[in-house]
Amino acid sequence: MSTKRKGPSAGKLALQGGSAGAERYVDVGDEKLFRVGEIARQTGKTTRAIRFYEEIGLVIPAGRTKGGFRQYDRSALVRIYWIDRLQQLGFSLPEIGEFLSALQEQERGPAAMHELRAFYSRKLIETRKTIKLMQALESELQESLTYLSGCRDCAPATPREACRGCAEEAHREHPQPALVAGVHSHG
Repeated sequence: MSTKRKGPSAGKLALQGGSAGAERYVDVGDEKLFRVGEIARQTGKTTRAIRFYEEIGLVIPAGRTKGGFRQYDRSALVRIYWIDRLQQLGFSLPEIGEFLSALQEQERGPAAMHELRAFYSRKLIETRKTIKLMQALESELQESLTYLSGCRDCAPATPREACRGCAEEAHREHPQPALVAGVHSHG
């Protein structure tokens, strides 16, 4: 069941169809308001996560229904996406909350955007370093897989200890990659 404001000056909510507990949004003027379950479905988060975001001040409901259900506007979807992306960058929810609070303390838009730009610039540098590390790891994994493809030629009864100093033709040209050699070390 959804409710709709009949007009900007109506001030009265009208019920619009649906069964009890099935309301998915409330339409206030041109702005749809969503219940927590709908926000959860649209973002792929749990209702518990959405409520936790609210508890720590990351997401603020636009209002509540007469029955006390939280209602969120579309900006909550944007905020939850933003939170998700920052978490993917390695930030914890408390860190995101601290960052958001620091931004909101800025009284002037340009100062807040300068702070945001500096923050994203630092994260971009860190992300690029992480990408380079991941690319190096990808290269090492590929090198190891290439090396290990030569192991298919070993006799099935070859003891594992023989792998430490493998004399197979396929391995003579290239030393064991670190990701393979590390398995054989005693360390």
